[in-house]
Amino acid sequence: MVQPVGVDAGATAWVLVSTALVSLMTPGLALFYGGMVPARNVLTMLMQGLATMALVGVVWVLVGHSLAFGGDNPFIGDFSMVGMVDIDRPVPGLEDIGIPPVVFAGFQLMFAIVTAALIIGAPADRWKFGAFVPFMILWPILVYAPVAHWIFAPSGWAAQTGVLDFAGGTVVHVNAGAAALAMALVVGRRRGWPDISTRPHNLPFVLLGAALLWFGWFGFNGGSALAAGKVAGYALLNTHTAAAAALLAWAAVERLRFGKATTLGAASGVVCGLVAITPAAGYVAPLDALVIGLVAGGLCALAVSLKSWFGYDDALDVVGVHLVAGAIGSVAVGLFARTSVNPDGADGLFAGGQYSLLGAQVLTVLAVAAYSFVVTFLLGSLLDRIVGNRVSSRVEQVGLDLSLHGESAYDSGLPAAPIAVPGPPPPSRPPRGGPMNGPAVPGAPMFGATMGGSASPRPPMSGGPPPTSAAGPRPRPARGGEGVR
Repeated sequence: MVQPVGVDAGATAWVLVSTALVSLMTPGLALFYGGMVPARNVLTMLMQGLATMALVGVVWVLVGHSLAFGGDNPFIGDFSMVGMVDIDRPVPGLEDIGIPPVVFAGFQLMFAIVTAALIIGAPADRWKFGAFVPFMILWPILVYAPVAHWIFAPSGWAAQTGVLDFAGGTVVHVNAGAAALAMALVVGRRRGWPDISTRPHNLPFVLLGAALLWFGWFGFNGGSALAAGKVAGYALLNTHTAAAAALLAWAAVERLRFGKATTLGAASGVVCGLVAITPAAGYVAPLDALVIGLVAGGLCALAVSLKSWFGYDDALDVVGVHLVAGAIGSVAVGLFARTSVNPDGADGLFAGGQYSLLGAQVLTVLAVAAYSFVVTFLLGSLLDRIVGNRVSSRVEQVGLDLSLHGESAYDSGLPAAPIAVPGPPPPSRPPRGGPMNGPAVPGAPMFGATMGGSASPRPPMSGGPPPTSAAGPRPRPARGGEGVR
């Protein structure tokens, strides 16, 4: 088939592959989150991740893409592409990107999905599924689409100020982090937090999820170049460099603070490095990415303690990782960006540029964080009044998996209860005190009296219960210690 005029087959293939890589990130995120919650809630996290892919996917086709990229209004798109009925029409201001509009729409869909999925980590272990569903329908319309229009659409007010966000440091991570903070406040603290802490129930899940995120992030950042060229190469190399540096920085902070570097900390460090480099991936050099990763890894390792200082229960540290690292990376663009890496960008302050770029980056971070927090808080509060956001204390204690979904992630290994089958009753046993043992007389000896033995009481069997004293049974030793989360 002959390609339409202006369509680059190589660029189209690269963006299609990148779209598939980004689609893997949401299941990876669900595993990452699922490993960190108690075993009784792991299926709930996986279900919320999959449901987000479905709900946001439908919303994006119906109205989300049009609100994010339609029209030329500086604050919100229009309804010209509702239902994607005219999806072959070029996106306003992006007519010459070299890929079909339908491919661009699919790539941006994956960004919308993973942004919404990031939020579920903050109200984990207590968010009612009946409130989660309407939230995931409304949030992409009210929050994600306007923010994406501000920055990704050429007509958006932030884009007009000259802000640079290569792959979504503000649109995705600052946005989701601020929304997560709002939902953590609306839903409230977990039962017993912070006095009762919980351990991640499955650290291999956490590491597997981090690995899938790392892998998918090459499409997240590399695909944002919208072409298979030099800029995409910088994005891939910078992505790995920043993630590796952040892992080392987080581990070093843990070693200095607690004496041990943990696998959970290593996985968290990888994610915060990936977050921090996202807005800068196609604008900075590899040494700049190394510095960004080191700074983000060290600061985020400290920032996760903010929830204890300020008293908000962000269960899986979405604020400390995504909001903080996203802000660090977005501001870093104003310092390290280089036109030698990407001629379509600008020079940051350290590359001989002016303060205008740094100012645009800071302004956009503050505006996105404030808008996302306020609108999400209002949306969460409204849903709380209508359907209630939080499960009951009983459900929270028993677990969301069984209570909300009727399933359990792990088989206990105990045999199932026998099933009663109609049939003749089993033969009855002879009554005690029958022909073998003599009459059952109160106080009669029960061992050896009818067999020629002495009438001594039955001796205790080996392995029986421990002896008791007048004060009662011997106390049992305490079981394992408390968790660390």
